[in-house]
Amino acid sequence: MSSASARMLAPAALAGEAARRGLLVWLRLLQAMTTSPATLFLAALTAMLLRHPDVPFYEIDRVAFALLVLGVAGRAVVTRQRLMVMERATWPMIGLTLLAVASAIGQPFDNQTWCLLAAKFIVPFALFHLAGFVFREECGLRRFECFAVVVLAYLCFTSIAFMVGARFWIFPRFILDESLGYHADRARGPLLQAVANGVSLNLLGVLALHAFLRGRIRGLKAAVLLGSVPVAILATMTRAVWLSFVASVGVLILRSKNRRLRRVCAGVAFVGAVGVLITLSFDDQRRALTDRMQESGPVDYREAVYAGGWQMFLEKPFTGWGVNQMPAELARHVSGYKETELYPHNTYLELLVEHGIFGLALYGWLMWELLRLGRGPVPRAEYAGLLNNDFHEMWPVLLGIYWVNAAVVVMNYQFVNGLLFTLAGMLAAQRRRAARSVERHPDRSFQAFRAATH
Repeated sequence: MSSASARMLAPAALAGEAARRGLLVWLRLLQAMTTSPATLFLAALTAMLLRHPDVPFYEIDRVAFALLVLGVAGRAVVTRQRLMVMERATWPMIGLTLLAVASAIGQPFDNQTWCLLAAKFIVPFALFHLAGFVFREECGLRRFECFAVVVLAYLCFTSIAFMVGARFWIFPRFILDESLGYHADRARGPLLQAVANGVSLNLLGVLALHAFLRGRIRGLKAAVLLGSVPVAILATMTRAVWLSFVASVGVLILRSKNRRLRRVCAGVAFVGAVGVLITLSFDDQRRALTDRMQESGPVDYREAVYAGGWQMFLEKPFTGWGVNQMPAELARHVSGYKETELYPHNTYLELLVEHGIFGLALYGWLMWELLRLGRGPVPRAEYAGLLNNDFHEMWPVLLGIYWVNAAVVVMNYQFVNGLLFTLAGMLAAQRRRAARSVERHPDRSFQAFRAATH
């Protein structure tokens, strides 16, 4: 071969070598993702917590979510296991997603509409089914539990630092940017919305209580963490969050069969009461709490918005107005406000207006199926695990926290939805394991399984 021919082949050879190395790096990355799906899952939840749609930053949450789906799918192929198992809760989720997608397709493309659709329907649907595949063993469940405790500690620290004025400790710094999100004068956390922050604190606080009962956190660390939750809840300055927290603690005290849990909840309630008294001893904090309790503007706004939303529903009760169409249309149905867009601040009202009767009915069906997941039996091998009988007892409380706050804010926050539907996916996978246990040992397990599921 001549030197001229060799020079012509050199670029092709270099390109081939670069492509081979790139493919090798990609395969190694894919291998790493398939070997640690729990890490990918928790990284995706972290990205959803620390990335808000209003922040001008790369779509890190979308990248993390895509990597999670790719890694778990790759693991399912390698291990020859089913990636997705159809549950009873799957059907209403499919129905809601199809309604929302069909509505979005019929509109001009809007990035915000598709982001909201993903946060409210697509991401919860995916995490519900992926969680049952990823968190099967106790090791993975413990990692999730550790993640929940760490995130709770971070949110508590951020809320209390905001409350006492130590803002230089708050991270990330965009939490302090008043041009982003809502409630810049409250402890709103990285979600940039006080109700969403309060829901997260409440849900994670219940999980921390369960971790304490399991002995996963103990001693001074447990006392400081659990004692800081009511103070952080108070710092949100949101009445609905306060109500749901008091109700959840009260239900656990009055309805729990676990005496130790009742004592711990009573201790948390005592710390919360002391925290309120200490807060009221400072003039500025007492003034802020008093003003917040007496504030009537939000109530008047909600009355006007609810009336306008009901009028919109009566105009299109079956077809609905379409996903993300309510804010602009609501401004035309409500008088007395100059804003071009008004938000319903109510998940159920938004579903009714945007997706009609069928959308709200599907959502009610979905919530019922999620509630039923906590009635399943616990396999013998998991009695001391994360999803034990104590957790099943707490599951209705977790859902109740979500439902109460959904009445005062639209649940379009990926982290909040992702956290709840991840737990639901874990419970659904446990029900499947319990059913298989019945098949293996029908004489011992059938009566217990039937009693728990019916």
